[in-house]
Amino acid sequence: MSGILYVVATPIGNLEDMTFRAVRILKESSRIACEDTRGTRKLLDHYGISTIAVSYHDHNEAARTKEFLERLGNGESIALVSDAGTPLISDPGFRIVKAARDAGIAVVPIPGSCAAITALSASGLGTDTFYFGGFLPSKSQQRRRVLEQAGEMESTLIFYESPHRILETLDEIAKLYPTRTVVLGRELTKFHEEFHIGTAAEICTNLAARPAIKGEFTLLLDRFQPGEDVGSGTLAERMERQLGLGLSRMDAMKAVAREMGLSKRDVYQQWEQNR
Repeated sequence: MSGILYVVATPIGNLEDMTFRAVRILKESSRIACEDTRGTRKLLDHYGISTIAVSYHDHNEAARTKEFLERLGNGESIALVSDAGTPLISDPGFRIVKAARDAGIAVVPIPGSCAAITALSASGLGTDTFYFGGFLPSKSQQRRRVLEQAGEMESTLIFYESPHRILETLDEIAKLYPTRTVVLGRELTKFHEEFHIGTAAEICTNLAARPAIKGEFTLLLDRFQPGEDVGSGTLAERMERQLGLGLSRMDAMKAVAREMGLSKRDVYQQWEQNR
C-alpha cells in the first residue's frame, strides 16, 4: 500500500502559529522534505520533532522527486514543507505533488499560515474576490505590464515584493493608480509586524524616509472601480509620461487608451495630430 504525501503549512514568522495536526504529521512522517534543512530544523527542534529532514529545492527537485516517489510507493509517508507558510505558494513543490497525483498516491493538505491570506484578512479591503499574483517581476517594464493587466480586475490584488524593489514598485503603482487604496503588510506575525494603508505615493514617501528598508512585504491593491482616475493630463502628456517610463510606443498607446477609455486608433490619430 502506498504512503501519503502531506503538504504541511508552517508558520510565516511566529512559531506559535503551528497547528497541533501539523506537529503530529511531522512527527509521524518518515521524511520531511524542506527547502532549507537548517531553517526547518529550528522549527522541528522547537516542537521536539526528530524526523529526518532532507533538502528539496529548485536545484535537486528532479532527483528528489524520483527518490520520494519510490519511498511513497513502498508505503512511507513524506511531509513537504517550505521555509515558511504554505508549500507551493510562490515556493517549490509542484513537481512532487503532480508526480504523486499522477502515480495515484494520496496527497493530503495540512492547512495553516499563508502570507497572502493573512494580509488580506486584516487589510480592510474586499475579500469576496481576490487575485494573487505571487512575486512581481524584477524588471520594471514587465512589472508594469503585470500591474496594468491586473489593475483592470474588479478584485483585490495581492502580490509579494522584496525590500530591494518595494519603493520602485510603489512609485510605479502611484503613476498607474494615483487614487487607489494600497495596503502594505511587513513582517507579518513577527515582532515588528506593521500595516501601511494609503495611496501608493503616501506609503512610498513614508518608507523612503527610513534609514533602511528591511523585511518581507505583502502588497495589496484595492479593486478597480468603474470611473476610477487612473491618470491625469492631456493625451499628449499621458503619452510622454508612458514613454518616459520606458514603454514602447505601442505599449504606451495601449496604456493611454485604457486610461482614457479610447481605442488605440484614436490615441494614435490624436497623438500624431498634436506632435
